[in-house]
Amino acid sequence: MAEQHTPRSLIVTLYGAYGRETSGSLAVAELIRLLAAVGVDAPSVRSSVSRLKRRGLLEARPTAAGAAGYALSADARQLLDDGDRRIYAPPSPGAGDGWVLAVFSVPESERSKRHVLRSRLAGLGFGTAAPGVWLAPARLYDETRHTLERLQLAPYVELFKGEHLGFAPTAEAVARWWDLPALAKQHEDFLDRHEPVLRAWQSRPAPDPAGAGADAEAAYRDYLLALDSWRRLPYADPGLPGELLPHGWPGARSAEVFGALHGLLRETGGAFVRGALPGRG
Repeated sequence: MAEQHTPRSLIVTLYGAYGRETSGSLAVAELIRLLAAVGVDAPSVRSSVSRLKRRGLLEARPTAAGAAGYALSADARQLLDDGDRRIYAPPSPGAGDGWVLAVFSVPESERSKRHVLRSRLAGLGFGTAAPGVWLAPARLYDETRHTLERLQLAPYVELFKGEHLGFAPTAEAVARWWDLPALAKQHEDFLDRHEPVLRAWQSRPAPDPAGAGADAEAAYRDYLLALDSWRRLPYADPGLPGELLPHGWPGARSAEVFGALHGLLRETGGAFVRGALPGRG
């Protein structure tokens, strides 16, 4: 299994991709069965479920069959619902769409919250214009508001929408606000790992969306790993306007590759998941 695919991340990816389509609750034995297909052993699944429960992302809830199971918490569902807009519908923003600004001030007596704020804003894809002044494309306002409210950080932040009026050209400013070489490297790494997978699937007959045949587990495995890799990228790179990015920016190509894998493999992968859940196939 590739180093970046941690058991906790894969569990969240599995719930996000398919868990919301079942009763919403999966038994640990079902998670073990489904995660084995991507190389995660049973002890890692159990310990990861416990950690996700402690973090408030999973909560105990019976499965459709009445067995003990775990489902996404309300906060986790909101997080994934917000994420869907980034992951499955990559935007085509223009430089004129504007920006959302987050200006924060945290008292010295609560300075630990300052680190959490910076970490959360960076995790949402914000760049840094100045100390305590962060910005991102304006369409991220709703998700930013949800995140700050969920983490009880809203009292320390003021949000604004606006446009960049100078003094440097906006493309030059964007190159200061974000680490563009590092973002490009993440897109290139995704392409190195998953573009060959796409080419291999495109070179053979399309998998049966009903999940028949030996392709079902392979489609599930390749899709889950691609999604687990891809879902980080629209947060690191918040979809900056193309005219503000360097020539040959790899983000558009990585989005195309994920979109093609999604269209080709998701339904067959879902059929495999349903077939692996007793009474739900």
